[in-house]
Amino acid sequence: MPNETSRKVAFVSSFLPRRCGIATFCNDLTQNISACASDAFDPLVVAMVSSHEHQYGSPVKFEIRKNVKNDYVCAADYLNFSHVDLVSVQHEFGLFGGSAGAYLNLLLKRIDAPVITTLHTILNEPAPEYRQSMIDVCELSEKIIVMNVRGVSMLRDIYGIDPKKIHLIPHGIPDIAFVDSSYYKHKFGIEGRKTILTFGLLSRNKGIEHMLKTLPAIVEVEPDILYIVLGATHPSVLRHDGEEYRFELQRIVEELGLQNNVMFYNQFVSDERLHNFLCATDIYVTPYQNKEQLTSGTLAFAVGSGKAVVSTPYWAAEELLDDGRGRIIAFEDPKELSDAIISLLKDDSLFNEYRRCAYDYGRTRTWPKIGRQYWDLFSQTKFPAKSLTKTFTHKAEGISLLKVPEPSLSHLRNMTDDTGLIQHAKFMLPDRNHGYCTDDNTRAVIAMVKYHTQYADPEALRLFNTYLSFICHAQRKDGTFHNFMRYDRQWIEPEPAHDSLGRALWAFGSVIEHPPLPEMVPIIKDFFDKSSPNIPQLSPRGKAYAIFGMRSYLSQFPGASDVKRHIHTAAEHLVHLFEKNSNEEWVWFENILSYDNAVMPHALFGAYVTTGNETYLEIATKTCEFLLETTFTGEHFSFVGCNGWYPKGGRKAQFDQQALEAVSTAMMLRGAYEATDNPNYLKMQKKAFDWFLGDNDLSIPVYDFRTKGCGDGLEKNSVNLNQGAESMISFLLALLSVIESYSPQHKNEPDSNIKTSPSS
Repeated sequence: MPNETSRKVAFVSSFLPRRCGIATFCNDLTQNISACASDAFDPLVVAMVSSHEHQYGSPVKFEIRKNVKNDYVCAADYLNFSHVDLVSVQHEFGLFGGSAGAYLNLLLKRIDAPVITTLHTILNEPAPEYRQSMIDVCELSEKIIVMNVRGVSMLRDIYGIDPKKIHLIPHGIPDIAFVDSSYYKHKFGIEGRKTILTFGLLSRNKGIEHMLKTLPAIVEVEPDILYIVLGATHPSVLRHDGEEYRFELQRIVEELGLQNNVMFYNQFVSDERLHNFLCATDIYVTPYQNKEQLTSGTLAFAVGSGKAVVSTPYWAAEELLDDGRGRIIAFEDPKELSDAIISLLKDDSLFNEYRRCAYDYGRTRTWPKIGRQYWDLFSQTKFPAKSLTKTFTHKAEGISLLKVPEPSLSHLRNMTDDTGLIQHAKFMLPDRNHGYCTDDNTRAVIAMVKYHTQYADPEALRLFNTYLSFICHAQRKDGTFHNFMRYDRQWIEPEPAHDSLGRALWAFGSVIEHPPLPEMVPIIKDFFDKSSPNIPQLSPRGKAYAIFGMRSYLSQFPGASDVKRHIHTAAEHLVHLFEKNSNEEWVWFENILSYDNAVMPHALFGAYVTTGNETYLEIATKTCEFLLETTFTGEHFSFVGCNGWYPKGGRKAQFDQQALEAVSTAMMLRGAYEATDNPNYLKMQKKAFDWFLGDNDLSIPVYDFRTKGCGDGLEKNSVNLNQGAESMISFLLALLSVIESYSPQHKNEPDSNIKTSPSS
């Protein structure tokens, strides 16, 4: 239990059990600070997470999903409310979302406590967005820690950081004994064999293939030599490329006949297990291919354990192996690599000299000593007051490198008066004869919430207020909704059945999850709560829309029991419809594919993410793939036309295709990606959006690049030139959904060929 005078330090970092070097670093750092500071140190961790696969324990208190902007804001609020004294950020660009990891700055700008940032990567020739992102992080930090001498000069010369702000604290090294490798080899059944080791998460930049290709020359000198490749494939590599690299390495071993000289351990090992491997090792090799690697925990570990090291000249190796602490060889020079290893195998005095120099150097930077240096820095109390007036030229929000039009509000403004969004248009002229529709205004609220999240545009907030006011006014006393209003502001009664209540819940939930102004949350919550008892009476699509709203509601109020029950009931109704109407040929919820079809699989994907119910995921996946098989030609989307729809056992109507189908499909595919982490869904999402741009049956753009409006459908011979509200909002929602899907990890999507089924 921390004492009353303890210093509460929050660490923003990846953390164990996530498998990455920074997670291990942060774990070692917190443990060693605790060892030297005892009760005076009260740590908590804000863990950067890339998936839902990890169950975190203490000291993790909060989790940030990499690509969810609002998580960074919520984390800052959580830390402010937790009264932390200091925030320690472990920075590496790929750890954080946004262009060049710039989402981190949303947290740093909002946090009250002083920030000390440890830089694990510094780029020598950064692209403009990476340079600015790094400058912003340094400006928002009271102190910057780098791990070697080169880092100090790089920050000063490349990024213009004041040297007085920079502190040099090396990477920690485990405090282990200097041992004879022969003593440990029996643990692995390799007594009497010379051993070479490379360890760390496997990826192509590790250059292991070059080491394998030099091994035959070494085997000629030492026939029993054993090269151990220790480490699981890097999770991000595994996600995108599977075990392709490992299989390639194994093929090289077979082609060179090295099966008796190479051993792969495909596992993420504990520190104790790693210690045993290192102690059984004679020579440690890092044949890495990227010079711009400023730190290496694996190499530091090897140096600290007194290994004879051979390495390519990446920056971390040049400093760690200087002054005779190891051998540096050129990149991609197999002869120099084999000669260096052979010389160590033949010359015991050289071998032992490398070991002694490395081990002695490692004593100066063992983890207990590094923990003490961090604690001394953290213990300083005279930090300058945090500035609240800093401005930055770089803006993380809204950055997208996708080839899509810039989102425009011009036609939306044209279709909006002080009452709300006018329903129909003749070409681009608002048609006042048809008045307003609650359905359209609910969609417009959702679009403006998304737009405002990406682009802090005051015009979006003004439009948002108009649309939100309209749907609040449309709510009846019993929580149901009027849908159609004449231009003279009179509700039309009676009116046909509609889905405005479900869409209104979706809109209200969007506001609750991402309020443009926080004061709106309690107001809109009341409107949501008033309508939610009507959810059981909604149509299937109405229930789907309501599920979207309830998911958003639960993101703000996760303990809301009534909403949890409603989301379960609504999802179970969709499951019941699927079981009732589907068969081997017709994998769907109803006996017809009609309008806004994709919202039902989308809702079940969302229900799965919220509840973890595997049945929802199974049915969502099946119906999603059935819909794709029905509407994707292999080249482009051809949605079910409203001129006849697609009855079970009947013929699919090709026209008139509606913009509503394109947006619901694009958003469903985004939801499918969120549920499955399958990047091919994002490929398909972009294809669904491209329907608007002319990737359709007629090869004609439905979106009008001149007016910034969207045609009211794809007809048999042309585009419907009328640019009404539903089509405009559909285009804007689809565009914003695609932009939301963009993040650095999506640049290298696998499989350039679009398929009708992401699982194919």
